[in-house]
Amino acid sequence: MYAVTSLTAAQTQPAELARYIRGHWHVENKLHWVRDVTMGEDASRARTGGGPRMMASLRNLAISLLRLTGHTNIAKATRHTGRNPTRAIKLITTS
Repeated sequence: MYAVTSLTAAQTQPAELARYIRGHWHVENKLHWVRDVTMGEDASRARTGGGPRMMASLRNLAISLLRLTGHTNIAKATRHTGRNPTRAIKLITTS
């Protein structure tokens, strides 16, 4: 049997457990899925040293900058920004 939490049955209620699980999947869908699918993280060849952590940080930065400037579709925003280098510079300077 797998544990969802270290809390005992007396310490939590089913609704609270459901909230924890939804919170986990919210993070998974909001960031990790975008990094995996849109940014191609799973296909990354950086596997040693600080490379994987640095690339994850850069992906997080890019996603955060796009979201801070109002983009909700990260794939579309990445394509749009990538077509013109000055857009990326504007993105950094306006955030």
